[in-house]
Amino acid sequence: MYQNHPAIPGIESLPTMYDLPSEDPEEMGLPDEFHDFQPKLLRETCQPTAEVDFLIGADLNLYYDVKHTSWYKRPDWFLVLGVPASQSQAELRWSYVMWQEGVAPFLVVELLSPGTEAEDLGQTLRVVGKPPTKWQVYEQILRVPYYVLYDRYSNQFRLFCLQGARYVELTVSGQGFWFEELELGLGIWEGVYFGIAGKWLNWYDRSGNWIGTDREQLVQAQQQADAASQRADAASQEANRERARADLLAAKLRELGIDLD
Repeated sequence: MYQNHPAIPGIESLPTMYDLPSEDPEEMGLPDEFHDFQPKLLRETCQPTAEVDFLIGADLNLYYDVKHTSWYKRPDWFLVLGVPASQSQAELRWSYVMWQEGVAPFLVVELLSPGTEAEDLGQTLRVVGKPPTKWQVYEQILRVPYYVLYDRYSNQFRLFCLQGARYVELTVSGQGFWFEELELGLGIWEGVYFGIAGKWLNWYDRSGNWIGTDREQLVQAQQQADAASQRADAASQEANRERARADLLAAKLRELGIDLD
């Protein structure tokens, strides 16, 4: 990790953003800027063609143990199949409660950060008397079929699939991994999102085309409308030129005494 913002002269000895992260020591994993943008991109581009209800959650408390109702995990992004999304503002969820919803997530995405990396990777052990780790919750309690980890510093996309009682890491080759249940693929797209160039987790269709964001679709629609307008203007101008040439030719023929009627 490196400092990509130059220090202001005279205060070089003060701590940087890496010394003062957004994470609270008592509650690791509070979002930085990347944790704001990446889940939005996943939400915008997750457009399954399969006919299935689905719910998307991002940084939403997920309560999983009916015997310990205050225990929760907060996935950076998750997708639940078979549960309808909210249709009105009044229906928007405050949290995702397993004993109320009855369906575990199909896919969980965690974005690695220094404060949570060890737990995200299943490298921490449960402390006696404390809630289980993320890995334990996703693998052993909720039994989430797919668990994705993305490290934006190394651009490493890792995918774990539940096989039996344990997660097994799958080899991700080519463009990414295809989820037949969604009729969508997930991979690393290099592009600009909200003016920020980088490599992002993104969804693609069966033809391998990256699915555009709402902003991109609006821009593309506007570009297509502008192009159509330009073509119409060009056709109108050409028609006007043809009429002008015809009128000029008619005038010259009349000068020569040729009756066009």
